[in-house]
Amino acid sequence: MSHVDQSQAVGRDNAPYQHLRPFEGMLTKVEELEDYSRRALVNFPKAERHLLTAEVRLCIDRIERLTLTAWKRYQKKTTLTDLDIEIEVLRRKVRKAQRYGHISGGQYRDWAQHINDLGAILGGWLRHERSK
Repeated sequence: MSHVDQSQAVGRDNAPYQHLRPFEGMLTKVEELEDYSRRALVNFPKAERHLLTAEVRLCIDRIERLTLTAWKRYQKKTTLTDLDIEIEVLRRKVRKAQRYGHISGGQYRDWAQHINDLGAILGGWLRHERSK
């Protein structure tokens, strides 16, 4: 078997596949956020395990679903706006967890950075769609 350099892969730099790049970056960040969230949610108290943790997991699932939906839709603006709203809802849930003392300041900082990275990619994607 021959090994092909990923930068030389067929379709990597061709125009038809360039539309996948914002989606790929966004989905990678969603997966990183999901991994970090899973580790952080384990330490929540038992009383919150079925309330706030379920809400956070549901937000992340919605973000992933909206990302996939936006990638597949021809008209993306409304779906991307819904995605922006869901990211803000997740940000509020994480602030609530920090305010209640379920996570430390360092965990909050790291978690907020993951959410901010996701928001930055989404902002670029929204600007791109608005410029069309």
